[in-house]
Amino acid sequence: MDIAPRVWIGNLFRRVFGSHATIDWTLFVATLPILAVGLLTMSSFEGQNPFFSRQLIWIGVSVVVFLVCSRIDFRFLRRTWVLVTLFLGSVSALLALLVFARAVSGAQSWFSFGFFSVEPVDPIKLVLILILAKYFSRRHIEIANVRHIMVSGLYALIIFILVFLQPDFGSAMIIFCIWLGQVLISGISKKHLLAVVLSLLLVFGGLWFYVFKDYQKQRIITFLNPLTDIRGAGYNAYQSMIAVGSGESLGKGIGMGSQSRLNFLPEYETDFIFAAFAEEWGFVGVLILLLLYAVVIWRVLANSIRGATNFEVLFGFGLAVMLGSHIFINIGMNIGLLPITGITLPFMSYGGSHLITEFAGLGVLMGMRRYGRTMHKDDGHNEVVGV
Repeated sequence: MDIAPRVWIGNLFRRVFGSHATIDWTLFVATLPILAVGLLTMSSFEGQNPFFSRQLIWIGVSVVVFLVCSRIDFRFLRRTWVLVTLFLGSVSALLALLVFARAVSGAQSWFSFGFFSVEPVDPIKLVLILILAKYFSRRHIEIANVRHIMVSGLYALIIFILVFLQPDFGSAMIIFCIWLGQVLISGISKKHLLAVVLSLLLVFGGLWFYVFKDYQKQRIITFLNPLTDIRGAGYNAYQSMIAVGSGESLGKGIGMGSQSRLNFLPEYETDFIFAAFAEEWGFVGVLILLLLYAVVIWRVLANSIRGATNFEVLFGFGLAVMLGSHIFINIGMNIGLLPITGITLPFMSYGGSHLITEFAGLGVLMGMRRYGRTMHKDDGHNEVVGV
């Protein structure tokens, strides 16, 4: 091949996929096996399962979103009016859900557009991360002042309540984890942390007696002992634990999981995909999956530390908290250690909303990576907080 065509092709590749300095290929490549095993697990290998083909489309869209975001200069997100607009838009979307959305499985969490549906709470998690990153990056020196903990908590509380009212207890838990993670990273004092814990216990007590519905209470009770209601609220958790345990060391083999293939395990393409995977791949497969997730979280944190300012650093840490919370809660409910909340497993569960959000978050991080090494720290933002 002549030199000129090779140069042209190289330039085209860099324009489309980004340069080595722009994209952390270790991070991106680590997500690919997770996507692949998710597709294998949700496929029935009979050509009749629509989840496989639809997920392929969502993966393609998500990768495009990732590549596009990686080419954008996101310094404009530091502007207060941009984030205020995003926050107000998020609140408006959640309010619209409560008014106009049709309930699906008892929750008003989706906007339906015929051929596809959108779950707004997924991208709203990124908005909350950005809002908190902006707030704490400007006030990290005086973070010991409890007032800033309360103000930041108010941002999260507004979204938390609107999500909880859908009701979507799982996403509400993620919202809380994002806020708590950002507060801890920002350098909260131990006495304030204790105050937060005590306040949460009081809030939980109030929710238990005055807000939680009977089925939500039953989920929590059943989580402590699934065997108390195997045919009712504990059925999903019980079948999930059977699936995980039956995988033993090496699993039953791809497409051979009886719990999922015989429909004993419900929603094995979404909420319980980890249990279906563990049944087919066994303990060894689970260890490899967790290792891949560890690589993803590691690279997210490694890139966030190199952020140009505390805003970029806090965004990266918030993204790691969001992904880590999803992983921890989903696996926890699949093995019977946490109540069933409907939380997806990142890059693996079926669905476009969460998948696009995850890759968009990684893309934003890559976009911030573009100017992370060359730009000097802003005055007053020359130290990494909480690290």
